[in-house]
Amino acid sequence: MKRIEEIKPLLETPKRVVITMHQKPDADAMGSSLALYHYLRQKGHDVTVISPTNFPDFLIWMPGAKEVIDFESMQDKALKALEGIDLLFCLDFNALYRTKGMEPYLTQMACTKILVDHHLEPQPVFDYGISDTTAASTAQLIYEIIYKLGDEDLINEDMAQCIYAGTMTDTGSFRFTSTSARVHRMVADLFDRGLKHEIIHSAIYDNFLENRLRFLGHSLLNRMEVYYEYNTAMIAIPYTDLKRFDLQTGDTEGVVNFLLSIQGIKLAALIIDRHAEIKLSFRSKGDFDVNTFARKYFDGGGHFHAAGGHSSETLERTVQHFIEAIKENEEQLQ
Repeated sequence: MKRIEEIKPLLETPKRVVITMHQKPDADAMGSSLALYHYLRQKGHDVTVISPTNFPDFLIWMPGAKEVIDFESMQDKALKALEGIDLLFCLDFNALYRTKGMEPYLTQMACTKILVDHHLEPQPVFDYGISDTTAASTAQLIYEIIYKLGDEDLINEDMAQCIYAGTMTDTGSFRFTSTSARVHRMVADLFDRGLKHEIIHSAIYDNFLENRLRFLGHSLLNRMEVYYEYNTAMIAIPYTDLKRFDLQTGDTEGVVNFLLSIQGIKLAALIIDRHAEIKLSFRSKGDFDVNTFARKYFDGGGHFHAAGGHSSETLERTVQHFIEAIKENEEQLQ
């Protein structure tokens, strides 16, 4: 994989470009993709953004989000957009299987593939790219790439909003350990460019339906288990809860973080039966590495303090597997 800076000659003449992200995109995946979208359009390129699946309603405010193609529900339109493209940008994921139904199409494409990501161990299928695990977000990397290419004057209000949203959410509103001086310098620059941050906070965190709050209360009261002997807390959500509260994409986002607020807890887990498979989200504090934990036990991965995984077992068996896993890691969790 060649260095990301080496794409500059590729951008000097108009190209047909597609930007894609991981399935069920969060604010970083969507924010980084749309920031890049606005940048490349200013450079004169023909740009389309394709999401492998639908995305949360609380992200629809992002400038350009209404133009994003949902591959699952608009497959014909998405495949037409992919035909004969010159460049494929893959943002906020490092392995093509993360694009779900898009994977077989992307795998066989002969165009130049470019990776921008901040996760470990990227799949060796990209021609150019960056996988910087020290970055707080992929949106931050898009900002830094634009500077490296000498185009910082093109960072407009739309781009600033997308970059800030992606970084704000991936840093837990700037409280995770990934929040560095490098992040704050970027945010200061965005503020100098006229960014209004309070609007973004409200759009993302104050924009849920009543049922989401009732679901949260139900989960904390009835589904939470705390294993103090392992400094671990867990919430396991059966599929019936998703149906009962009529949850939509994004409604479970951030629930796992509540568990880390319990005194002494080092590992938090959210386990959700999504009918097709069991999805797991992990968060940690201190020196417990959930990236390694997720890779070892649940075929997943991510970052040191934030990772995910999946299971093809039942919810009950997955929970039991998780309990066995924390017992095996008792020493590291003390």
